[in-house]
Amino acid sequence: MDRRCPACGSPRIVRHPELAALSIAHLDCDAFYASVEKRDRPDLRDRPVIVGGGTRGVVTTCCYIARMSGVRSAMPMFKALKACPQAVVIKPDFQKYRTESRRIMTMMRSLTPLVQPLSLDEAWMDLSGTDRLHGATPAITLARLQARIEAEVGITVSIGLAANKFLAKIASDLDKPRGFSIIGHQEARTFLETRSVGILPGVGPAMVRSLEAGGFTTVGQIAAADLKVLTRLLGSGGLRLHRLAQGQDTRAVDPDQVRKSISAETTFDSDLDTLAGLDDHLVALAEKVGRLARSTGFAGRVVTLKLRGEDFRILTRRRALPVPTQTGRTILAVGRELLAAELASGRQGRAFRLIGIGISELVLAQDAETDFFGEDEKRRLASEQTADDLRARFGAGALTSGRALRRKPPAAG
Repeated sequence: MDRRCPACGSPRIVRHPELAALSIAHLDCDAFYASVEKRDRPDLRDRPVIVGGGTRGVVTTCCYIARMSGVRSAMPMFKALKACPQAVVIKPDFQKYRTESRRIMTMMRSLTPLVQPLSLDEAWMDLSGTDRLHGATPAITLARLQARIEAEVGITVSIGLAANKFLAKIASDLDKPRGFSIIGHQEARTFLETRSVGILPGVGPAMVRSLEAGGFTTVGQIAAADLKVLTRLLGSGGLRLHRLAQGQDTRAVDPDQVRKSISAETTFDSDLDTLAGLDDHLVALAEKVGRLARSTGFAGRVVTLKLRGEDFRILTRRRALPVPTQTGRTILAVGRELLAAELASGRQGRAFRLIGIGISELVLAQDAETDFFGEDEKRRLASEQTADDLRARFGAGALTSGRALRRKPPAAG
């Protein structure tokens, strides 16, 4: 007997006791770039596809067939082709991906104005109060959207429906591709209990090591921990993780939450207290921020340096620029000045566990006052745009900054 959903006609049946009560969703396109390429080349449907650079580049993304052979995003291309030598490699076409992203986001906004994109291929939605408008619960409306995207755009998406943004994002990754997963209020804490601490937002490899050193390997251990212990270990961030570990997230889906800053940071395995040691990391971070600014089309009027001391207190220093910038070299130059001034301000001997750099007060690059840039800044921008083009053609690892090659090892204390 062919059992199908009476509301949307799908043969896939999803049951959950809170199905009709949940309204926060996270939609994630499945292997987005590779899926778009396969759609445009039907002959590749059953073949492993890698989107990325040449043999010296890296994997931008890959289809699920390639993933079965062990290929992963950010993997060096030579390793990917060794794992899957029969793969078809396609250079990325970001203009095409942006066009398809806009189509999908428009479909989402036709259902609710509360859509908050995270990137080209994923976004949160809040369908609270839309039952009467669409004549269906949010779950059914989302199932129809999933089918519409597949029919009209020609790619599949996975959807997570949950009690809040944190849980919805986790849910969307549970049954890829073409998944529809649910995490309700009642089961949230039990679901999270045995998961690794690395599943929590903002917990990168360095923080995982810190948490594990403090005796926290699972989310359940953080949920059950004494807040005083977490605060000593993580500062104010301990309270945030404690709430998330219990499945609590009060953030609203905010369509007006435009990007306010672009930044990058890194936490050290061992605390650093020298200018040379800190600068060694600042170089790579400034270059990353510049690339992000150019790829998203933004320029920033303010450069901010961030330092976290060994006592976990955060220190920030800002400097406004005469005109917006999106070049790594300008960001690095200002960051170096702020860093040198801070270390020369009587705080010598202080050790730091984290450094970050970023730009804020963003404007669209096309609106920046480029006519007022000095010749040095114009040359920097042209040079870095050329480098971006080369990376796009040959992969992120195909070009190394001269500054990175000239970096000196940390000076002795």
